[in-house]
Amino acid sequence: MTLVLTASQLEKLIDRTATIEAVASIFAEIARGEAAQPAPTSMFTPADTGRYVLMSAASDERGTAAVKLLADVPENGARGLPTQRSTILVVGRREGEPRAILHGGVPTRVRTAAASAVATRELSRSDSRVLGLVGAGNLAREHLFALLAVRSFERVVITSRTRGRAEALAAEFTAVPVFVVDSVEEVFELADVVCTLTPSVEPLVRGEWLRPGQHLNVVGARPRPDEREVDSATMSRASVWVDDRATAESKSGDLLLAVKERALALTDVVGTIGDVIAGTARGRISGDEITLFDSVGIGAQDLAIADLLVEAARAQGIGLEIDLAA
Repeated sequence: MTLVLTASQLEKLIDRTATIEAVASIFAEIARGEAAQPAPTSMFTPADTGRYVLMSAASDERGTAAVKLLADVPENGARGLPTQRSTILVVGRREGEPRAILHGGVPTRVRTAAASAVATRELSRSDSRVLGLVGAGNLAREHLFALLAVRSFERVVITSRTRGRAEALAAEFTAVPVFVVDSVEEVFELADVVCTLTPSVEPLVRGEWLRPGQHLNVVGARPRPDEREVDSATMSRASVWVDDRATAESKSGDLLLAVKERALALTDVVGTIGDVIAGTARGRISGDEITLFDSVGIGAQDLAIADLLVEAARAQGIGLEIDLAA
């Protein structure tokens, strides 16, 4: 039987602590060669600007394989629709049976923030006390939940093109003081850890704003080699880690445009976050080092959270079981 889970059902099943640990575990699996993580396939034609991205992975530990079809449709913004939509299929590796079909939006949001939390735990200074968010949408909200779980932040600063949205997000959280500031530069003046969470095409962040000891999670730009949130100077001033080399080298505009502008080389990337966890690549080496996690998003993260959600759904009797072979 195949379990079908809708977005509203998945919202009820989220376990953020378990997701952070599952994402850390799958990162390490990849580094040890115990999980397959191929580079994504992007499909498009001249008919429109949409991209259709296949993101897949297989895990020894979980005994599953998964594939997500991500539809990246920029024109949907003008239609009042999500610019990214996705669906995840999970199959068992032993017999190849389709175990589950999931709406992809909720898992993608939660696992993306979990990846930033893992990177922050591995690379940021342990005495980081101020968290900065550039962007105030659903992904920013999810990052607040995730990052407050891995560092003892004493306050949060947020900026957004829409101040009202930032103020609404600030009002939602009472665990720590949250302040809205007027500019991206001001976020960098105040924060020890900064997450960029916008679908920006051109750089919002300038390298001259970075301060010694900061950690950056560069997350928001769509998986296209010509779009980015940070400029080349930012990439060159920081030590850079990625979620997956093959993915970053084909889909990260933040990395590829900096390489094109000769600010750094692909060989300058220190390693993956999984390499750090597995002990095959270094993490932060000094209090003054500027560290940067270039997060493009990989199928292994989808597999890790999908397994968690399917297990929880079956335990709670949530979702619709169907026989696809009937």
